[in-house]
Amino acid sequence: MLIPAIDLMDGKIVQLVQGETKVLEFTDVERWITRFEHYRLVQVVDLNAALRQGSNFELITRLVKRLPCQVGGGIATVELAQQILKAGAHRVIVGSALFRDGEVDKAFAAQLANELGSNHLVFSVDSKRGRIAVRGWKECLALSAPEAMAALEPFCGAFLYTHIDTEGMMAGFPIKVARKVRAATKRQLVIAGGIRSLEEVAALEALGCDAVVGMAIYSGVLSG
Repeated sequence: MLIPAIDLMDGKIVQLVQGETKVLEFTDVERWITRFEHYRLVQVVDLNAALRQGSNFELITRLVKRLPCQVGGGIATVELAQQILKAGAHRVIVGSALFRDGEVDKAFAAQLANELGSNHLVFSVDSKRGRIAVRGWKECLALSAPEAMAALEPFCGAFLYTHIDTEGMMAGFPIKVARKVRAATKRQLVIAGGIRSLEEVAALEALGCDAVVGMAIYSGVLSG
């Protein structure tokens, strides 16, 4: 399954390279809502919230009323997750908040599962040079993605794995990495990071992975 990505910053849809350099920006949000209406799932990430630099909650509310969304970015409390689900999101994506003092915070993961239901939870394990990256990808932990997934698997319905090394670069997703991460979990696995063609989406699907695509769609390389 191809999942379009909507990354929000300052009320606009943007595309960043490796979470740092902004290379595309769109103010016509309605254009992309219409474009993505036929997809089974759309991924929305609030980059301002992820970087602790504000929020795009009003825009997120607009999007989840029109599109089937999983929403992430700065979700660090059960209350905020509940608020986003109540607004109309199908699922919430939780990342940095799952890690405390360099380790997996199983207590918080269990609390989320108990209060929201694991089917409403996508746990994000973003990897930079083989290590989990948190706090807007500014801090790397000693944990690898498979290690974190082993601890978190009982508490979520799906994992989102972003390969930061290729994210936004349209260089293709390393298939060896996809196989390794796929082997680490029986949950739904959503893959992101440099995916550039429908052939690549099909190759990932053959491994049992869904694909988040952003830059290739917004730059016109992939029509979707």
